[in-house]
Amino acid sequence: MIMLLDEIKKAVREGEEDTVKELVEQALSQQIQPRDVLEQAMMPAMQEIGEMFSRNEAFISELLCSAEAMNAGINILKPHFTGAIRNKGRIILGTVEGDIHTIGKNLVKICLESAGYEVLDIGENIKAQDFVKAYLKEKPEILGMSALLSSTAVFMKDVIREVRAADKSARIIVGGAPVTQAFADKIGASGYAANAFDSIQLVNNLLTRHH
Repeated sequence: MIMLLDEIKKAVREGEEDTVKELVEQALSQQIQPRDVLEQAMMPAMQEIGEMFSRNEAFISELLCSAEAMNAGINILKPHFTGAIRNKGRIILGTVEGDIHTIGKNLVKICLESAGYEVLDIGENIKAQDFVKAYLKEKPEILGMSALLSSTAVFMKDVIREVRAADKSARIIVGGAPVTQAFADKIGASGYAANAFDSIQLVNNLLTRHH
């Protein structure tokens, strides 16, 4: 079992999508628990590649390949998860107006889904009023926004203002290259994640505090 989990970890880290799918199927046929595959192989692999990326030892393309490989594995695992592991809460994610970058948001989506959350990705270049519409329609536990450019990060403040006008207790998290904790505090966000992996802990903390 340990050997197979190590192989899955290596395949995710190296972004080998087909190998990941094959090995995950193999793990399930050997009665290895889906949660073990996720927590002992796939998540640590993404953590490692994420840390390598933050030390400039890996490229964004490698990070994305790993994320896609992990996603392929998650899609095989999903039907095998019990309801207790899935749907820990609903989260809306979108990239702010003027910003068409998807990589960061997609990584956050993969991480949060792998942690058992239902994630609704409303896309890129989303205006404040469209965030509000989606929020009111879907009634998520948390709304998440990302931006890759400092020129677009400024729109986060408008989204927070308009969503909170509709629901003053709305929990809104932010992230992306130009965003910092200080910026998040200044615009009144409920939380900030420095990277996709931190978003899991951030969401867990916000929802635990709420309950």
